[in-house]
Amino acid sequence: MPKRKIKVQTDNSDWKAPKKVRKPRKPMSEKQKTAASKRLEKAREVRAKKNPNYGMSGIHESLFNLSDDHELNPIKVKKWIKTQKDLATSERASVRQKVKGAEARLAIHEGYIRNMQKYLRDGDWVDMFYGEHGDKKIRLRCVALAYEANGTPKRDVGTFYPDMGCKYTQEMYNEDHGIFEEPTKKKKRKSKK
Repeated sequence: MPKRKIKVQTDNSDWKAPKKVRKPRKPMSEKQKTAASKRLEKAREVRAKKNPNYGMSGIHESLFNLSDDHELNPIKVKKWIKTQKDLATSERASVRQKVKGAEARLAIHEGYIRNMQKYLRDGDWVDMFYGEHGDKKIRLRCVALAYEANGTPKRDVGTFYPDMGCKYTQEMYNEDHGIFEEPTKKKKRKSKK
């Protein structure tokens, strides 16, 4: 049995949504502005006394006691996230304009933002770089040693080991594994006459 079309009897084709009219704010005088800013400052102080962790919601509790000059202070990381979001926005415009390499740069910015947000949420920094533009490299530190089958400790170049008290270098690796490189001799250039 075929379906019948239903015919509408009312015509709402010229209906328009009503405009929202906002009442304009009365401008404040300079005296009123200063009084309002003082009231707001007092309210913030009272709120800070009631809740010392104000503004730290969503941040892992291990990050609360970091000093202000710590490299990965949550306040600094929040500023870095803001900077990276601004850079990602500009890269999105470059992607729309089909600029070469813009998609890769956008992916780098978005990944760095995700890693910083994970740090604030979980307290674990998972990126190999840090800083506002991700230009500083994280230094690795060994917490627990792993051992080879013969009982010697496993070590990675560039990692700080507390039992040694220093960073394990390529020279130390070469010495441990019996790799001896002869110094390369510089070749003399022949002068053209």
